[in-house]
Amino acid sequence: MATEAENIDTGAAGDEPESKPDPSTANNDDSPVEGTEENDAEPEKPEASGASCGTSDMGNIVAQETDTSSSETVDFKVIFNKQKFDVSMQIDSTIEQLKAKTHVLTGVPPSMQKIMFRGLAKDHQTLRELKVIKGAKIMVVGSTLNDVLSVTKPTEQEMKEAAKTDAAATKEPLTTQKVHKKVLDKYGKPDDALPGVKNIKQPLPHTPLTGMYNKSGNKVRLTFKMEADQIWIGTKERTDKIPMNSVKQVVSEAMDGHEEYHLLGLQLGPTEASRYWIYWVPAQYVDAVKDAILGKWQFF
Repeated sequence: MATEAENIDTGAAGDEPESKPDPSTANNDDSPVEGTEENDAEPEKPEASGASCGTSDMGNIVAQETDTSSSETVDFKVIFNKQKFDVSMQIDSTIEQLKAKTHVLTGVPPSMQKIMFRGLAKDHQTLRELKVIKGAKIMVVGSTLNDVLSVTKPTEQEMKEAAKTDAAATKEPLTTQKVHKKVLDKYGKPDDALPGVKNIKQPLPHTPLTGMYNKSGNKVRLTFKMEADQIWIGTKERTDKIPMNSVKQVVSEAMDGHEEYHLLGLQLGPTEASRYWIYWVPAQYVDAVKDAILGKWQFF
């Protein structure tokens, strides 16, 4: 019985295993096999720059162009002298471009504007950089040319007096004319007047001209910004930045009894009534002032 059992076990162990199909030959048709290079190659992906990816109904990746240009706009308010203007501009517009727009709205030349938004804004900054959002309020500080002229605008009585003495005034020295003599008698010579020297021409100093006053008796300083082609007329209350090409004429005359100083008039408008008068200008700088403002650059 033991021998028979052994024979049975030996025969079972000696039976050949059932043969299995060879995977390399199982598919004999010409169709590509799943997992081959032809089927498994990943589809090309669109470039990431300026595009987003979506999937079509067929499962293919489709590139969708997205516009990241500066078409985005922002609506805000510009405030000037209690006036409010609704403005809409592209978010990447610069402050310089905003000044050009506010010039049209307010009449303040760009060179005479200060844009205030969380402090003083620089010309090269953009609305995006300043984080200007919808409904933001931007303040414009500045003076129109009419504002500057109003400082020296003669009163009606002064205009009548000037009309009566026009003929005589053409020959009468400026400082002895009633309108100027009245100012000089009232305010006199400033204590801080710069030393004046007659019969000498000197270049403009590197510091502002000071020690002078205007028709209202307010202290005046003149700063010449040649690189910006501007003359800054500064008083205690404000500083007006005047483009030099807006000055129509510069007149001056030595002061009677003080020839080392001049009375200087800057004509800011079309008529003589628009002249901004400055008293006690040192005589040695008068020619340089005229040359600088009227476009004759000095090289010293």
